[in-house]
Amino acid sequence: MAHVAEWKKEEVNELKGLIDSSEVVGIVNLLNIPARQLQEMRKTLVGKATIRLSKINLMKLALEDCDDEKANITGLSDYMEGQPALVCTDMNPFSLYKILEDSKTSAPAKAGSIASDDIVVPAGDTGFPPGPFLGELQQIGVPARIDKGKIVVSKDTVVVEAGEEVPKNVAAALTRLDIKPMEVGMDLKAVYEEGSIFEADVLAIDEEETLANIQSAFTRAFNLSVFTAYPTKETISTIIGTAHSKAYNVGIEAAILTDKTSDMLIALANAKMLALAGELSSDAIDSELADKLANVAVAAAPVAEAAEEEVEEEVEEEEEDDGEETAAAGLGALFG
Repeated sequence: MAHVAEWKKEEVNELKGLIDSSEVVGIVNLLNIPARQLQEMRKTLVGKATIRLSKINLMKLALEDCDDEKANITGLSDYMEGQPALVCTDMNPFSLYKILEDSKTSAPAKAGSIASDDIVVPAGDTGFPPGPFLGELQQIGVPARIDKGKIVVSKDTVVVEAGEEVPKNVAAALTRLDIKPMEVGMDLKAVYEEGSIFEADVLAIDEEETLANIQSAFTRAFNLSVFTAYPTKETISTIIGTAHSKAYNVGIEAAILTDKTSDMLIALANAKMLALAGELSSDAIDSELADKLANVAVAAAPVAEAAEEEVEEEVEEEEEDDGEETAAAGLGALFG
């Protein structure tokens, strides 16, 4: 760096130190950001990221000096446009992008600025009394009229389409209406992390949608793993539990006696025996079996009685409903 001013050498060294000490380095465009708003944005980044504005050629030199330690970082030079600055942080690129987007604020449209989206004058009361402003609105294509002593816009009207330049008279009218269609903030162009450069459009993700997609993919993968009995640390307990349940059911259906199925098999056999005994005459069974049948009958009686009462209540409710419907029909006929 022979024949270079000392302050430039110091500036490159400081930039290099900042880049080397950061996990993530990005390029932001600060063009057209008012000084006051830039200061507010910097405050929101305190402790999270550092914004460093310098001459373009000095930032490029610093990136070149860091290329040995951070391979391919010189690729960020291709994204220096407008009024570029370095943003250095240890946050991941997606978090950095979100913070910068959240720090953006609305601003009035300036004559000659380019609309990023359609600029719309909404329908409704403008709050302005009749006067020259009515003609100004009509001149820019806004259907306005006088209603109850106020200037009223008849319908939503696009006055500047996305990508078009904002005319001077439109900018003036929008300012008077307190419509701030422009978005002012640090425009992240690209981010470097671990040898890769990510452009802004890659980082612009819907967090809720992405999380929902990940959860859905996990659920499908989990179900597939369980269905195919492919064991993983996440599914092994479910697979074993499912296998145990299937083996148990097979044991019961096939009457395979084990220490796990014996209680259920005996209970089922006993129930079938009692059901069969209940079909026989009292002379064909002994006293012990008769006592068991009697106990079963006594235990079942309250249940049967409750079921019968429930049926009776339902019948009564239906009769009441029918009565009410009949009465309503009679009143309807009476009053036409």
